[in-house]
Amino acid sequence: MSPEEASARLAGCRARIDVLDRQLVNLLNDRARIVENIGRIKREFNMRVYEPRREDEVLANVLGHNAGPLNEEALRRIYERLLDEMRTLQRDRMLGDQQPGRD
Repeated sequence: MSPEEASARLAGCRARIDVLDRQLVNLLNDRARIVENIGRIKREFNMRVYEPRREDEVLANVLGHNAGPLNEEALRRIYERLLDEMRTLQRDRMLGDQQPGRD
């Protein structure tokens, strides 16, 4: 393979990654909107943001459907970070919704 062919193949792979990254952003924002809704429900019923058992269920679901090439530990690290960010979003929204003048 020539350097030009390699560059063309890399460009094709990178273009596919760019498409997937945009899809991931959309999916993450869809997930975040659901998390915001969960936060509203939790606030209404005075429930805690952090639910370790539910997070364990999420991880079990994700890891149980993993076909690779990411190994379990890599996926666990990614999801632990994702769950942490979603908790922060939920907590911030719950507190923000309690501010005077907010609906």
